[in-house]
Amino acid sequence: MTPRTDFHKDLTRLQDELLLLGGMVEKAVARAMDALRRRDLDASRQVVREDDIVDLKRFDLEERCIDLIATQQPMAGDLRVIITVLHVAVELERIGDYAEGIAKISLMMGNDPPLKPLIDIPRMAEQSADMLRRSLDAFVNRDIVAATTVCKDDDKIDDLYDQVYRELLTYMLEDPETIRRATYLLWVAHDLERIADRTTNIAERVIFLVTGRLADVSVSRY
Repeated sequence: MTPRTDFHKDLTRLQDELLLLGGMVEKAVARAMDALRRRDLDASRQVVREDDIVDLKRFDLEERCIDLIATQQPMAGDLRVIITVLHVAVELERIGDYAEGIAKISLMMGNDPPLKPLIDIPRMAEQSADMLRRSLDAFVNRDIVAATTVCKDDDKIDDLYDQVYRELLTYMLEDPETIRRATYLLWVAHDLERIADRTTNIAERVIFLVTGRLADVSVSRY
């Protein structure tokens, strides 16, 4: 087996590990939201604890990327794959942080029920999760069209966030006693909006991976 064959096997494993990290993060978001809906504090604590695993996975991916760059000196398309994995791993780890943030908000709420029935916030979570799945599928398939669609769909999440924000602000203005509980839900909505932004960053990196043009990648969202 030639060193180049070994390199391409390592490259394939690297991408497989990235998808594994994506699956872990997607599950973390879903579990955090489910725990919030059910007011399951034990489940929320579990999401918080398992964020350390996501962090370690991201660091492991970074080390593998750096090792491949240092030892194989990849060029052109192979180098773009490694750089894309580096960037996407960071975005996924940040999404995991937002899942942890939602779980922590749930713990801060304690046993108190939410201010209002959760309708638009779960919709934000479902649409953000769908965007994440499609962005990772676009990465696997090197699909620019799918990646571009994900980027456009971020506007839908922004619209939902604005709707949630206006509704919760109305609650706070009408009854100051609702401010604390409304603020918790605003934080959750904000975390979900950031998840969609990070997912858009992933889709933009897929466009870079395929085209090799940084001009196709907008400024990263922080």
